[in-house]
Amino acid sequence: MQNDLNTHFVSRLRAREAAAWFELWETFGPVLRAQLARWGQGKVGIETVQDLSQETLAALASSIDSHDPTRGARFSTWLLAIAKHTLYGEIDRRMAAKRGAGVRPQNIDDAGDGPVDPDRPDAEYERMIFEAKIEAALRAVERETGLMDFSVYRMRVLDGQTGKQVALSLGISEPTVSRRLTSVRTRLREHLGETFARYSFTEEEIFELGRNGLELNPTKTTDGTFDEALAEIVHRSHARRATLDGQPGSTR
Repeated sequence: MQNDLNTHFVSRLRAREAAAWFELWETFGPVLRAQLARWGQGKVGIETVQDLSQETLAALASSIDSHDPTRGARFSTWLLAIAKHTLYGEIDRRMAAKRGAGVRPQNIDDAGDGPVDPDRPDAEYERMIFEAKIEAALRAVERETGLMDFSVYRMRVLDGQTGKQVALSLGISEPTVSRRLTSVRTRLREHLGETFARYSFTEEEIFELGRNGLELNPTKTTDGTFDEALAEIVHRSHARRATLDGQPGSTR
């Protein structure tokens, strides 16, 4: 599915625009690192994983000119294919080095070559991609709305504080809390729509917002469910990241 936002973003990548590549790295670099670590099954060190995630984006730079968003592949599938290719290249280099040193190379299965069907993203990977898009929209809103307004939303929605607690903490009135909460929520819905359009190549990816309770065309009765759904997604994302960061890695 082509739209002005993803077509423009791909054009920026093809033009080797530094800001576009940084944006891609900021948003999906952590997902690629986590996926490569999962495929490595503890046999690929964290420093190697970090190098491979950067190599993945370098590989994207060399493949972007031939990428055709109209072919129907999901954005997440495109990223995954490049990541898999990068990891397998590292495994091949290691096996070649061991053969050259007279050492029996480790079987590729033992080296951790990913899921049974690595060309098909699994549910865990798709959740990470989805959550990365949510986090990207939140960062954009925080930069745009400023510290005070975003603090109101964070404290009220993500931290679960009452309007009265937020008002006392920030030294503002409860009606002001309510107005700023509404303003940030409106901007967040706009940025979610823009972010998912930019990083989605299929309608299915766009519809993931609604399926997860994040309606972009709200009524007064949907604001509460929107906030609850967003808080749940963000908390789940942070818990997953903490778990992944706490996993012991092998030495490089």
